[in-house]
Amino acid sequence: MIGLHGLVFAYQTRPNLKELVTVRSSASIPFGGRYRAIDFALSNLQNAGCTDVGILVHGKYQSLIDHLGNGKAWDMARIHGGLKILPPFTLDDTHNGTFRGKMEALAGIESYLRSIRQDYVVLMEGDLVSNLPLRKILEQHIESGADITCVCGNDSFYVDNGVYFEAEADGKVKDVMVNIHTPRGRRGLEVYVMSTQLLIKFVEDCIAHDRYSLEHDVLQANKDKLNIRTFIWDGYAAQIRSVKEFYDRSMQLLDPEIREDLFCEERQISAKPAGKSSTFIMPGGSVRNSLIADGCVIEGSIENSIVFAGVTVGKGAKVSNCVVFKNTQIGEGAEMRYIIADKDVQVGAGQTILGSASYPIVVGKGAKV
Repeated sequence: MIGLHGLVFAYQTRPNLKELVTVRSSASIPFGGRYRAIDFALSNLQNAGCTDVGILVHGKYQSLIDHLGNGKAWDMARIHGGLKILPPFTLDDTHNGTFRGKMEALAGIESYLRSIRQDYVVLMEGDLVSNLPLRKILEQHIESGADITCVCGNDSFYVDNGVYFEAEADGKVKDVMVNIHTPRGRRGLEVYVMSTQLLIKFVEDCIAHDRYSLEHDVLQANKDKLNIRTFIWDGYAAQIRSVKEFYDRSMQLLDPEIREDLFCEERQISAKPAGKSSTFIMPGGSVRNSLIADGCVIEGSIENSIVFAGVTVGKGAKVSNCVVFKNTQIGEGAEMRYIIADKDVQVGAGQTILGSASYPIVVGKGAKV
């Protein structure tokens, strides 16, 4: 089997996610009732037979480290290789201590890149929620003779500050567009396959010329010089970049067809075990069209919602069109609609919190309402 090495960018915080990234990076955001966003990238790699993965982090990564552990949940706990956390070894305060772009992040781990044993690498975002056939993508990359393969989505969901590709009928890229207000072409999922040696060459060149953007300084700069091709993914693909997108994409999981696409049998999504007992719906409690994780105690009603592990819903409480994170407590007679409640939130008895579908309200981690 042809060797593939994974590099996952997990340092972004995404300002438009607001309270959801106060204590975590976007890659560590809970999603779908029992997962973190990064579980999907790691599972994609696991399903492709990739066991050596580097996670690029910077700032607010304690939550991510706690979740990843040694990588055992994704069969990446290895003596040689396996899952590696890669902090910014050489990052200084020149640019306020933050990465200006992916190439600058990769420059900080140049020695790690030179130690990669596999011939090919795949670069992925840690906050991309999708179930990609990475082995098939690699095979197409090799068969087409491409220098770089860019994975693109096939839906109309617009992403702020995204990258878009225009390609010929055979998939060869003819234009690369970044941060455009009127999208055209294919929406890039920021998943790129190339040879390890080509990536190292790009990193060396960017270091030498103080260039830092993968999209501008590699893809745009070389679109007429290299054989850059697209792979079109027709399935579900969520790039978690804003509160509204997080909410909308979460609510899509209540559609059975979307769940079947994201959690298909042939490529399973792995996650860290919750370690909770079964959920108990008390007499008088009810659940309708919702995803409920383990360890919940429900005495009230839940409708059209996604509820994580260890949540309690008091007698007479009503939860509808909400995303409720782990260990949140909702008191008796409380009412919540169109709310994203972070971990360990406490909603007092009789309290009412109302948002709307167009403007869901986020209640920060550990808040008492």
